[in-house]
Amino acid sequence: MTGGLAHSAVPAGGSGWLPVLAMLAVGAGYLVGAVRARQTASGWGGRRIAAFLTGILLVAVALWPGLTARAHHDLRIHMVQHLLVGMYAPLLLVCGRPVTLVLRSLPARSRRPVASVLRSRAAHLFGHPATALVLNTVGLYLLYLTPLYGFTQASPGRHLAVQVHLLLAGYLLTWSIAGPDPAPRRAGLAVRTAVLVVAAGAHAVLAKLLYAYPDRWPPGAGAPTDDIEDAARLMYYGGDVADMCLAVLLFAAWYQRRGRRGRAPAPPATAGRRAAEPA
Repeated sequence: MTGGLAHSAVPAGGSGWLPVLAMLAVGAGYLVGAVRARQTASGWGGRRIAAFLTGILLVAVALWPGLTARAHHDLRIHMVQHLLVGMYAPLLLVCGRPVTLVLRSLPARSRRPVASVLRSRAAHLFGHPATALVLNTVGLYLLYLTPLYGFTQASPGRHLAVQVHLLLAGYLLTWSIAGPDPAPRRAGLAVRTAVLVVAAGAHAVLAKLLYAYPDRWPPGAGAPTDDIEDAARLMYYGGDVADMCLAVLLFAAWYQRRGRRGRAPAPPATAGRRAAEPA
């Protein structure tokens, strides 16, 4: 019976491999751009390359057809996918600074339209931590506390759509809070910290609801109580670790910016006055 479910969960014709191949293609494109950037005077850090490619690998593993097939009838495997795609991979992908790499790889004429998009009101709205919080958290509550979970598990295409949403929403939230890529009009540290606290709390509350009411949520899961409780534990503790990593990224970036400001050279006028003073 399990083998039949696993077989039916993977689209025929090898299309189950398409998401994996797409992620590997993104990783290959990033690697080509990074190698070229390393040959310039500014260079490109090896840690960025390692972080981005590891993030790509995590998504590819999470979307592996065999794992996806099991996730259709095992909530615990689905939760592993949720953590890898929606929380851990975005942390690594953001550290790879893909937007910065794209801007550096493009010719000067092509950079201006991209920079204009980054400065636009729409980018400011969708890149705001509060917007990212809504897209991420509300999406999770709808998935696990409404019949949406059962609806998406009934179709490989719908299940893939959920994974795509988790990846994009997770990336957007991570980038808006602690992303090192350029972000004009980025929200202040207090706002980003508050959003991080709310996001972590909302994720923990959702995990506790699943653990406390396994007979009710998620509707249509059709999973044993023990499996739902195990999945809730994975969500709770795995989410805590990811949130702590995000907090480290946020405050490490803040500390580095303060250090750079502290090492900034004196203004020309001040420097001139100091040079004119007798020793």
